[in-house]
Parts: sequence; C-alpha cells; structure tokens
Amino acid sequence: MTMTYLKTLSLVGAMALATGAAAEERFITIGTGGQTGVYFVVGQSICRLVNRDTATTGLKCTAPSTGGSIANINAIAAGDMDMGVAQSDWQYHAYNGSSEFEGKKVDKLRAVFSVHGEPFTVVARKDSGATTFDDLFGKRVNVGNPGSGQRATMEVVLNAMGKSDADFALASELKPAEQAAALGDNKVDAIIYTVGHPNGSIQEATSTVDAILLPVTGEAIDKLVADNAYYAKAVIPGGMYAGTDNDVETFGVKATFVTSADVPDDVVYEVVKAVFDNFDRFKGLHPAFANLKEEDMIKDGLSAPLHPGAEKYYKERGWM
Repeated sequence: MTMTYLKTLSLVGAMALATGAAAEERFITIGTGGQTGVYFVVGQSICRLVNRDTATTGLKCTAPSTGGSIANINAIAAGDMDMGVAQSDWQYHAYNGSSEFEGKKVDKLRAVFSVHGEPFTVVARKDSGATTFDDLFGKRVNVGNPGSGQRATMEVVLNAMGKSDADFALASELKPAEQAAALGDNKVDAIIYTVGHPNGSIQEATSTVDAILLPVTGEAIDKLVADNAYYAKAVIPGGMYAGTDNDVETFGVKATFVTSADVPDDVVYEVVKAVFDNFDRFKGLHPAFANLKEEDMIKDGLSAPLHPGAEKYYKERGWM
C-alpha cells in the first residue's frame, strides 16, 4: 500500500516537473534573408547554438528565410519576430526615422551585435560590355526584391548619382535565390547584392556564365561614404570568384543583429551568451565569419541603443 502510494506521489511529482518545464519553454524567431545569402546562415547559426542549451534555458529558436533587412526590422517592430539580421544603414534609418523609415521611426529597435562586413557587389555578364557601374545604365539590371536591404541600398546609390531605376532598360525585382539563374539565362545583364563574401549566389553566377565583378567607385560614392558613418570603403579580394582575378573596390555596410526593447533581457542575454561562449564554433559556421573579433562586434555598425540583455553579458565579460 505504502509502495503504491509512493509510486503515485512520484508520478504526480514527475508530471508537475514536466508541466513546469513545458511552461518554461519559450520560442524565439530570428528574421534572416534569402536562403543563398549569409543572413540566412547567421540566423541558422545563432539558432543552432541557442538550441544546444534548450534543456537549460528553455529557449527554442527558429530562423526562417525572409525578405531581408527592412522586412526583418518591420517584423520586429510589429512583434511578429523577436530578432533579426539587418544592414547597419537600415538599423540607423529605422531607429532615426529617416530614408525608408521616414514617419515610421522604430523607437524600440535595439542593437545586439554586428557580424560580417557586406560589400555592395555588382556582377555583370562579360558579353554585356560593362566594366564600371556607370556602364550599367541602359542595360538590364536586377535591383533586388522589395523589402531587402540590397534594393534599398541600390536606390541610395542611384540617388547619389542622380539616377533612378528608369535609367535601366529593365529593373527586375528578383530575390537573391533567383538572380544567379537570371544572369546565366541572359535575362539580365547584371545583378547587385549587398552581401558577405564568399557568397553562394555569386559563386553560382560566376561559374555558370562568363562574368566579372564591377568596381563601385567615384565622387558620388566618396561623398556617400564621407557623409554617412554607417558606410565604409570595402574591397572584395581578387581570385574569390571566377573571372575576377584582381581586388575590386566598392563600399559597404555591416550585417547587424537587432531586436526590440520589448524582448526580455534574459532572452537576449541567453542568445548573446550562446554565441560568444561558443565563439570559435560560431566563426567556423561560415567563411564570412572567419575574421570576426568580439571587440568589433559589440560596437561597429551599431547605431540603435544596445539592448540591456546584451550589455549585461558584455559587462560580465569585461568588454564594457
């Protein structure tokens, strides 16, 4: 009788513990980008590290493919996503209510850390005859899908040059996953991508058809970089892609990881801890992460206030 009673008590206790554990489980969603881009790898990599500790933290992480920077920030602002990856320029504009975010300031946007550099990259078919960015006017160019950082940055570049989409023979709006095939099939003369390198989409494009990476330089670009702290000159190393043996000069931004002030401090703390407690593992998850340094990641490209959960971890590590 006593044994049966003890077994019953034990079963009730186990059920109570299980219920408690289930109640502790929290789901977080990270916005990324196209499946061929580095943003998707960033989100997937962070989730992989977070999910290693689910038993301890109760956090379960997913990182679906999305439209990119602006789509991610809008989803965070709407409460549809907890965190996301975004170009440093769009983090700045969202928090300050400028450019695409004029009249739609995202006051609650918070910075977590930056990741890799992202050069503004232009790939043109060799038979297009284009050797500079200016040569693209009058040709068929994929300017990027609406909601993506690459599309918005392309518009910034065109505005700086006193041009618009109308100056192209065709301004297609393909997603990153579609643009390499379009270049190979001769549906466009050039594609643009603000992305970390090496990149699968550009590798596909340059191995499918004779193509070259074009420099993006000149007075308009110099002024753009001088006037905006979130831009910097960038170089894409020669030999990284077929057809381009020499270094290519351009400019770029940082990929940054952002969240909302509404996301609890302990959740952001655990996500940051998962990445930086396993930093060597994280750096090994994509070649674009190989040269990342902790001291750069907690300050470069961050124009929104740092989330308190991230700040707590950085202070514990003695980095702040």
